[in-house]
Amino acid sequence: MIPTLLSQNLRPFPQRAAHSGHKNAFRRAALSCAVAVLLTSGAATAQVVTVDTRTGAVTNDTTTVSAPVDRRYQQIAPTHVPLTKSELDAKTRLELIRLLDAEQGFAMRPFPRGHKGLTLAANGKLEPAGEAYLNMVTSEGLSAKPGDRLVLTDVKIEHAKIVFEINGGPDPKHRFWRHVQIGMGPQIDPMVQEVGNDQEPVGARLTLAFEGHIPELTCADVKALLAPLISFDLKTPIQAFTDTLPAKLKDAILSHHVLVGMSTDMVLFAKGAPETKTREMDGQMPFEEWIYGRPPQPVEFVRFNGNRVIRLEVAKMGETPVIFTKDEVEGLMRTDGTPLEASNRNTRAVKMGDVERDPDTQAPAAPPSLRNPGDKPPTDDARTGVMKPVQFPKPNPDTQPASPSSSNSGAQPPSNVQQPPADASQPAPAKPAPANASPPN
Repeated sequence: MIPTLLSQNLRPFPQRAAHSGHKNAFRRAALSCAVAVLLTSGAATAQVVTVDTRTGAVTNDTTTVSAPVDRRYQQIAPTHVPLTKSELDAKTRLELIRLLDAEQGFAMRPFPRGHKGLTLAANGKLEPAGEAYLNMVTSEGLSAKPGDRLVLTDVKIEHAKIVFEINGGPDPKHRFWRHVQIGMGPQIDPMVQEVGNDQEPVGARLTLAFEGHIPELTCADVKALLAPLISFDLKTPIQAFTDTLPAKLKDAILSHHVLVGMSTDMVLFAKGAPETKTREMDGQMPFEEWIYGRPPQPVEFVRFNGNRVIRLEVAKMGETPVIFTKDEVEGLMRTDGTPLEASNRNTRAVKMGDVERDPDTQAPAAPPSLRNPGDKPPTDDARTGVMKPVQFPKPNPDTQPASPSSSNSGAQPPSNVQQPPADASQPAPAKPAPANASPPN
């Protein structure tokens, strides 16, 4: 009713059709000019930021800043499940809901909370991914960590997508009815009574999107399409967790080895619960140390700062303890595969103190030089060879003071220079008068 009334009110009157046409044309021109001005002003002030979801590189206009993202947040590899062109019928729809509802699986990557959730295109990409995925996990919180068990609590099949509610979903129960109240007179009661022990929803939402319509599918096809995010295979908890990690880190956990940079969950899966825990302070930094083993067996001291291993010490009977402090996990979790340490092309090692050289295997050090690297020596032969005697410049007689020998030879000072008197009490001699001057009276 409201859209109809609005359309009738906006309809021009018949007698003013010509004027309204001109006015509408003028309004359209004004609107187009205003939009153009806004676009130009926005283009002049706005900055475009592009994030590569595969490598994690951030591009701001013309500046590119490398920001590697955890490989668990990178873009997934698309699946290749053959899909039919026939549309899903009612019988198959009910069968999918019956088989998928309350199905359990393992999370292959973190599942964030939030009403929007994740959207996975059938045989396509995941949205969001990369930095946007990391921002969603940070802002909304985690519903399930990699390797955790999931339950599909609800399955909704719509026109071109299948919506899965995971672990109860991200929305509270009766989300719409919480805003509705019914009553008569001064007494109005809400439709949903608030209960004090109601917990906040901790579930997630996953949408499987198709193009145009949902094709004829089986339960196995749906599970294969969801394989990059949810694994429905039969696994142990440690297998489900290690399948989400890189191969080198997975082998270390299955071999019960601890690496610097592991999280507490990784250490628990690799070594189990520690026999002893201690908490101490290293200067201003608090840390927690887990101790595994007892003598005469090797003893491992795993030191944590927050949620990461920062130091590993292995002590064996009769041997010097071995200490590891180099982070070996962070480089494995990067999307671009770059190592943690920088390349050695732009680095050099500097030795402190006197440098000892082996004359049999090492060449002598080059003499010091003022030339820059790459400069060629001069080709002029006059600059090289035997040093020649130093030649001083010849003195100028006009600027040099007269020597005693020259004063005895009768040399006269210049006529334009007035000699000072011999005694300050005697007046200075008068200047000679010119020849053509008349005598004084």
